[in-house]
Amino acid sequence: MQCIVDLEDYQETCGTAITLGKFDGLHRGHQILLRKVRAYAEAEALKSVAFVFDMSVFYQKMKKEYQVLMTKEERREQLEGRIDCLVECPFTDEIRTMDAEVFIRDILVGKFHAKRIVVGTDYFFGYQKQGNYRLLEQCQDKYGYQVEVVEKLWYIDREISSTYLREEVSAGRMNAVAKMLGHPYRILGTVEHGRKLGRKLGIPTMNVPISEEKLLPPNGVYAAQAHMNGIWYSGIANIGRKPTVEQNGAVLAEIHLFDFSGDAYGSRIEIDLYDFRRSEKKFDSIEALKSCMQKDIAYGKRYFCTAGKQTEDSE
Repeated sequence: MQCIVDLEDYQETCGTAITLGKFDGLHRGHQILLRKVRAYAEAEALKSVAFVFDMSVFYQKMKKEYQVLMTKEERREQLEGRIDCLVECPFTDEIRTMDAEVFIRDILVGKFHAKRIVVGTDYFFGYQKQGNYRLLEQCQDKYGYQVEVVEKLWYIDREISSTYLREEVSAGRMNAVAKMLGHPYRILGTVEHGRKLGRKLGIPTMNVPISEEKLLPPNGVYAAQAHMNGIWYSGIANIGRKPTVEQNGAVLAEIHLFDFSGDAYGSRIEIDLYDFRRSEKKFDSIEALKSCMQKDIAYGKRYFCTAGKQTEDSE
């Protein structure tokens, strides 16, 4: 997959099937857009493109905090092999204030040679959100492309959206999150050295630092699975600061895998969070911590024994 972070770097001349949006989280609605673009590209010999507005520049300039469901690294990893090109377009003042039809003419058609455009009903672009799917439809004959508009998917009584997902992640409702994503909430990272306390307790754990921009569920213990070196493992994960053994520590994922042995330091790891077990707490002693961890492990084993081990996304 080609990844473009500066529009000037895109020099392809072939026609494209392109979908546009923020694509934060890659929920089931996003996945439909991507599948349609891929299908058009394969059927009509086009290049499949996902055009994403990178909002980090905008929020830094506005001095606003903004956490994401998916870091750039995580999004790139999930899109690898699913599209030909990912465009991460910085949401600069030039892009933000661009006239909507100029964006169609100069960017979508002039730069990306769009022949097929696939968007959701809630997609907006151009200065003050002048552009939407209706404008794309109005301009398709003029600029020589075809638009497909995809209706929103629903979960229970609300449209699936990144906003809805953020609410559910923040509340720790991981089952609802998994239903909307089509897979459990995922954290990507690298295993780093810790204090090796878990090993001394007979419960070895892996420490995985988490990007500050990543939106996390409430601190606590979760049933979890991890993908590492091509193998899935079940276990339990603690999201938090390890208050029993650390003072003002950074938030990280600490995961114990039931059937893993060996050295994982430096390994890339994907952690899927399933059911919420309990909130993180500071224990009065290391022995009390160990006792609770043993109960957490028993819970995790019961959970996956009952649910059945899932070793791949359901999408």
